[in-house]
Amino acid sequence: MRYFATLLFLASASHLFAQENPLDKVAEKHALASLPQFYELLTLENVASNHQDIEKNIRWCENAFSTRGFTVQRLTTPTVPLLLAERKVKKASKTVLIYLQLDGQPVNPALWDQESPWKPVLKEMNSEGKWSIIPDDKLNSDYNRDWRIFARSTSDAKGPVAAFLASLDALKELKKEPNYNIKVIMDFEEELGSPRLPAAVAQYKNELAADWFIIFDGPRHVSNQPTLSFGARGICEITLTTFGPRAHMHSGNYGNYAPNPALRLSQLLASMKDEDGRVTIPGFYDGVVLTEEEKRILKNVPDDEAEIRKFLGVAQADKVAETFQEAMQYPTLNIRGLDALYIGEKARTLIPAWATAEIDIRLVPSSDPQRLINLVKKHVEDKGYYLVATEPTEEERMKYPRIAAIQSSISYAAFQTPFDSEVGKWLDKAMQKAFNKEPIKIRTTGGSIPISPFVNTLGIPAVAVPTVNADNNQHAENENIRLGNYIDAVKTFLAILTEKI
Repeated sequence: MRYFATLLFLASASHLFAQENPLDKVAEKHALASLPQFYELLTLENVASNHQDIEKNIRWCENAFSTRGFTVQRLTTPTVPLLLAERKVKKASKTVLIYLQLDGQPVNPALWDQESPWKPVLKEMNSEGKWSIIPDDKLNSDYNRDWRIFARSTSDAKGPVAAFLASLDALKELKKEPNYNIKVIMDFEEELGSPRLPAAVAQYKNELAADWFIIFDGPRHVSNQPTLSFGARGICEITLTTFGPRAHMHSGNYGNYAPNPALRLSQLLASMKDEDGRVTIPGFYDGVVLTEEEKRILKNVPDDEAEIRKFLGVAQADKVAETFQEAMQYPTLNIRGLDALYIGEKARTLIPAWATAEIDIRLVPSSDPQRLINLVKKHVEDKGYYLVATEPTEEERMKYPRIAAIQSSISYAAFQTPFDSEVGKWLDKAMQKAFNKEPIKIRTTGGSIPISPFVNTLGIPAVAVPTVNADNNQHAENENIRLGNYIDAVKTFLAILTEKI
């Protein structure tokens, strides 16, 4: 964490020497004024699987947007709806669709250093390097941009929601309007992989129609400088199970005779990558081509490779590519979980009946998810395995010496928008207006967001405008948002709202 802390300190100090921007004061005023409303939103539990709690968040958003001159419409799905808010202006030349996420990951309150993950608190770092709670009323006097608000979904992603609402209030004070229509689509199942989103986008294609698509979600570059992200990986999943004896067997009585599926699974997984971390399955990286110009642009991102490795606690990175940014341009094959029998105090002298690996594949624009899934299946077959859908039959057990089951799913594809696209140039101008310097431009972010259904179905380019601090602990305990990042988010969105198309 020292890597992030140092970068964020330098970023927070640099604003003291920057030329004053006309947007600064109004953005700061409305950012601070919006904190009570932000706190109110954070108190609403938002685990996507709890539909009653999600309904409270939907109603809160309906009220927040309707009071700011938006017409609000629920786009129904088999579970919880998407929420569409729209505000039109006279003589609009274009329509901009904005994506916001409202749901959050589950929590274990016992692991949080505060009364409740749903009760936001303001904290500062004490002399011992630990975060300690301070009174909220300290915000009424001189505040520190490095103070943080701790609660579930502060950064991922209710912070951007509250900041966008505050930017609309600032816009009203300035008595300005964008010269484009605004549509805002709110997703309440993003942390589940937005499984209903692709069908909903197709069903409500006319309602969602727009010229450009921007995403107010995600963390800035770790240097905490203003950032634009022009692409994101997609994701698909594979569950791979190998089978041994019909039931768990005594390792003394049947060891050296009954095949061990955990060992076979380990050998099978190991065969998919070489010692440098590159996928060995033929054709896996096909279609990924980086020009020298693209590599040059990637090198402009101010990554410190040594510091990244130090943060990760590894002496050497995998050698899929030359740099961190280049590595993000290739599809991944990640083992995210393994299961067979027991370990530790529960360990038993048994040969397992089965062993399972959960695999995720992060997709890049040239990746066809079904093709990659099929390549993995073929690789397993080429290693001598007979494939079944779930459990082998008794006949199959007696006929085939090696049996494996594969299930797969596709969440969403990757997307990528050219740096020199119209929407890219427009956002670049807005960011320079807000911060008096050119933003860091990320070609492809490592994480996956459900954007490709909009890009592919609506036929529009997409760019993400990340604003939160990189060390925000999203998905984990003690999630937080840095106060300076929240204020900058309001300024960022206000700059976009006032940038003419």
